Amino acid sequence: MIRADALVVLSGSANYIERAHLAAQLFHEGRAPRVILTNDYQPSGWSSAEQRNPLFVERAKIELERAGVPGERIEILPRAVTSTHEEALLLREYAAAHGLSTLLIVTSAYHSRRSLWTFRRVFQETESSVGLCAVAPGEQTPHPSVWWFYRRGWQMVAGEYVKLIYYRMHYS
Repeated sequence: MIRADALVVLSGSANYIERAHLAAQLFHEGRAPRVILTNDYQPSGWSSAEQRNPLFVERAKIELERAGVPGERIEILPRAVTSTHEEALLLREYAAAHGLSTLLIVTSAYHSRRSLWTFRRVFQETESSVGLCAVAPGEQTPHPSVWWFYRRGWQMVAGEYVKLIYYRMHYS
């Protein structure tokens, strides 16, 4: 079992539920004592209870708490990120400032290849190490055998291949 100083749930806007559920499961397994959320500052749908459009990261925190992760064990990073690369840079800075030597990244399966590649490159010359735990498809993302039947599948999966090529060309 891989243990870490912190679980890091990457922004994913609409995929926050599946990522939060996996992070809660890993937290309860004792894989890390705290959960860090990155924040893409994307608003979600209308909440009648709050009379506003809460950010997806706020909804992710609520999901974690519903799943039994204590609120004091959850931290939302304050700086906005707009890409996986920015998330990795921010987390490298955060890990150095807080003495974290191991991080376990939580993201969706379709996003895992580019995420792990990016984090390993960004953390390459540091004292910290990163691992990745991907959510099994099905809760919020289409199954690998049928993703092309869904518009959302094309947006996520096919778009991810384009991003992977861009990252390899731009960040190598």
